Amino acid sequence: MNLPDYIGPCAFGIKLGVILPGCDLPKMILDALKKVDHDGLLSDGDSICITESVVARAQNNFVTIAEVGEEIRKKLSLLPGQKIGVLFPITSRNRFAMVLEGIARAVPQGEVLIQLSYPADEVGNQLIPPDVAEEMTNKKGDYITPEDLGQDYAHPLTGVNYIRLYADIVTRAGAQPNIFLSNNPLNILKHDPHAVIVADIHTREKTRSRLAPHLDNCITLQEIFNDNSRKAWSEWGLLGSNMSSGNKIKLAPREADSFALDLQSRVQAEIGKKIEVIIYGDGAYKDPSSGIYELADPLPAFGATPGVNNLRKGVKYKYLVDIYHAEGKSEKEILEILEKELRKERTLDSIETEGTTPRRMQDVLASLADLVSGSADAGTPLVIVKGIS
Repeated sequence: MNLPDYIGPCAFGIKLGVILPGCDLPKMILDALKKVDHDGLLSDGDSICITESVVARAQNNFVTIAEVGEEIRKKLSLLPGQKIGVLFPITSRNRFAMVLEGIARAVPQGEVLIQLSYPADEVGNQLIPPDVAEEMTNKKGDYITPEDLGQDYAHPLTGVNYIRLYADIVTRAGAQPNIFLSNNPLNILKHDPHAVIVADIHTREKTRSRLAPHLDNCITLQEIFNDNSRKAWSEWGLLGSNMSSGNKIKLAPREADSFALDLQSRVQAEIGKKIEVIIYGDGAYKDPSSGIYELADPLPAFGATPGVNNLRKGVKYKYLVDIYHAEGKSEKEILEILEKELRKERTLDSIETEGTTPRRMQDVLASLADLVSGSADAGTPLVIVKGIS
């Protein structure tokens, strides 16, 4: 069946079954798309979105906590008993807890300095209430210890005390934790670390640029496991990684652009449809209730075909309707004019586009796909988006 003409842009999830390490994921996707095409639901210009987690799993892109510790120790030339700094990590059990354990294992019997931003991390996870943050800053300046706080504060949604959690992780891994709150990256240097891992995501290069003139032995999470000579690696290193079973961490998929291009070519050859492909991660979505910015991945799309490397633009549809209605035009006349207007090329500052903020097509598609099948895990790692260009 084909979608009727009265349906506009839409997205729907496709079930693929269980994806295991080493499986032929492109073939599984092709088999699913052939069914979709048989039912008249696949068209030229559609976008095929695959969640990064199944791509990475099919690639068997996993490392162990022990390997994390060993890699960091070699990368930073660390010795047992030395001191390593961790700057601006996000407060997340899924995203960072196992990484932190690996960092602590790099300096057995040593010290792990953890400098947390406050009142929240960079993606909006609250560490302490904003009013407490303001009060403490007035009293202590931009350097606050857990003892200064005087009481424990839990994440308002998860109920987890991340200061205590991160301290426990470091202790269990055989190192001494030293945690403090500060938004000035240079404050970590007060503790004379032998090395620092810049652990923020979207602001990592800016943070490192502040620190690098004062400390040579300084890297970002992206530089850990980004060596393509390894069996498991990613261009993103430990950025975009997630906890897996046991003591394993799943890295972000590697060479996702190549995966997307290959799949696009195979769909064209085997099904005869010209589609675009996105390998998506977290959607770029800020929750209005909690203030949490869901983008814990370095970007919404890890890979994509060239056809979505553009800005999504449009006209202010309701604005034009109001204008033509005020001019006395009929409904039929307005529809005919709008059809022509929508096909016109306009500059971004034209009055007709006012209010339609241009956005990267990759970000729009990845965010939509993540909302359809992402955090709630609907069992549909493949999402087809129709009518968005």
